[in-house]
Amino acid sequence: MMMQQQRRGGGGPGHGGPMAAMRRGEQAQNFRATMAKLVHYLDAYKIQIVVVVIFAIASTVFNIVGPKVLGNATTKLFEGIMAEIAGTGSIDFDYIGRILLIMLVLYLISAVFAYLMGWIMAGVSTDISYRFRQDIAQKINKLPLSYFDKTTQGEVLSRITNDVDTVNQTLSQSLTQIITSVITVIGVLVMMLSISWLMTLVALIVIPLTLVVVSFIVSRSQVYFKEQQDYLGHVNGHVEEMFGGHRVMKAFNGEERSIAQFEEYNTTLYNVAWKSQFLSGLMMPIMNFIGNLGYVAVVVVGGYLTVRNAITVGDIQAFIQYVRSFNQPLMQLANISNVLQQTAAAAERVFEFLEESEEVKETENPVQMESAQGNVEFRNVRFGYDLEKPVIHNLSAEVKPGQKVAIVGPTGAGKTTIVKLLMRFYDVNDGAIFVDGHDIREFKRQDLRRWFGMVLQDTWLYNDTIMENIRYGRPNASDEEVIAAAQAAHVDHFVHTLPDGYSMVINEETTNISQGQMQLLTIARAVLADPKILILDEATSSVDTRTEVLIQQAMDRLMVGRTSFIIAHRLSTIRNADLILVMREGDIVEQGNHAELLTRGGFYAELYNSQFERPTEAGETEDVSFMIPAD
Repeated sequence: MMMQQQRRGGGGPGHGGPMAAMRRGEQAQNFRATMAKLVHYLDAYKIQIVVVVIFAIASTVFNIVGPKVLGNATTKLFEGIMAEIAGTGSIDFDYIGRILLIMLVLYLISAVFAYLMGWIMAGVSTDISYRFRQDIAQKINKLPLSYFDKTTQGEVLSRITNDVDTVNQTLSQSLTQIITSVITVIGVLVMMLSISWLMTLVALIVIPLTLVVVSFIVSRSQVYFKEQQDYLGHVNGHVEEMFGGHRVMKAFNGEERSIAQFEEYNTTLYNVAWKSQFLSGLMMPIMNFIGNLGYVAVVVVGGYLTVRNAITVGDIQAFIQYVRSFNQPLMQLANISNVLQQTAAAAERVFEFLEESEEVKETENPVQMESAQGNVEFRNVRFGYDLEKPVIHNLSAEVKPGQKVAIVGPTGAGKTTIVKLLMRFYDVNDGAIFVDGHDIREFKRQDLRRWFGMVLQDTWLYNDTIMENIRYGRPNASDEEVIAAAQAAHVDHFVHTLPDGYSMVINEETTNISQGQMQLLTIARAVLADPKILILDEATSSVDTRTEVLIQQAMDRLMVGRTSFIIAHRLSTIRNADLILVMREGDIVEQGNHAELLTRGGFYAELYNSQFERPTEAGETEDVSFMIPAD
């Protein structure tokens, strides 16, 4: 969501707005390279494509033979008419009828092959779309968190929806057209040569002119087709964020700014789409004009040859049909070239995503542990989201099993970043983090995270029942265990006040429960997971004071015997921590328990007392920290 994407208290990278990293005016990459990758992706369907080619050849051959056979009927009809006029014979309708029957059979067979060809290609294209989406979904789980910090959700969604759909449509429709068009051109050319090489030569004169026009248009429209796909993703990203964060947007009267921003993106999309469609729209009229020039030349030469009795009337009729059959696939290929440009642009974006750098590979010999003790050590850790701007400079600390550790400090000190490093959402730039004496990079990420339970300040629930949302912490848990975890987290009471209780479905926008209830559900999820190490990042930030007390009691019971990391801004909530790590500008500046740190009168004491000062009428502050017990 819009507000949730801002970095809070963790020193993470800022986003600068959803379109801050937009690549304006990006030029298309290598068309041939992209299409080569797409062809390579089709390797798994060699047999189906070969069958399609065979069916395409058969369908096209039967279509091509038709005009030649029909030309014989025309010649026979013409000769019969001339014989009747001369009084030397009559029209042979039986012969003409047999030819028409043969024509009907030929075209029916051609239609059957075309149907089979389309059916096979529909299956191939749909399966490729399935594979694309599957690969993208798997890729998402392999990408580092840094990718999602700099890429909007709409951009990723655009690749898995719009771009994949574009490729699917091309493969299901245009690919069969390409095959049939190429075969038609070759077959028709052979039939034309069998009638008259001179007329064929005249008809072919227009091809170089056609190729020049197509190349000229393609070279200019390809840039706009690529930009069209890019900006479509940008528009989707903006719309997705505005709808996702519409309450925040309305609360801050951001409607006009949102509309203005959308207009900017939409106008840019309109401009590049208009240019791409205009240029591609020029293709057919120009091709028709060039084709008509070819018709004129063929008619002139054909008339001349007929006068000299070099060819029959039926041959001229058949040849004109072949010229039309020759020009039509050429125009289809020209039109498909526009579709291929859009397909290349879409495929480019999909392959770009699939080729993004992944997380650091897992170790080949991972550490295997049946259970974790909970000893955690940070040893000279250095980290920065940008290598030139470190967030953690030189952090060292040791946490013993079962200790309750609080991490405090001002916003941007690096508190949440420590958690991200501990969970290996990011890897340290220097130094190491150890769990039970093993560098966490020696574990598989899945094995490492199995020992952790997290409750974050940004709650995450999905569109399912309350029961299943809690069960997400341990998928094999029984209903009784889920309810027990809910009771421990003080969820059970409010669930019984909701329609359908544990069977109530949380909607996609999570607007049918309150923010505090969402927080309680995530805590119940952590209780159910029963982890060895707990991470609580402002876990009670969205609940009222009375509920916070209840949650603190539940958390205290849960943390018994477990290593716990608590990130808190309200320092009154962590007075009973075994160890408090005080962070400032990426370093631990103080360590100790609450009483020790207050006695020292250092930075922690300054932070703690500042929360209990109130302004006086003169604008000064009055220290009221004595009102809060130190123990």
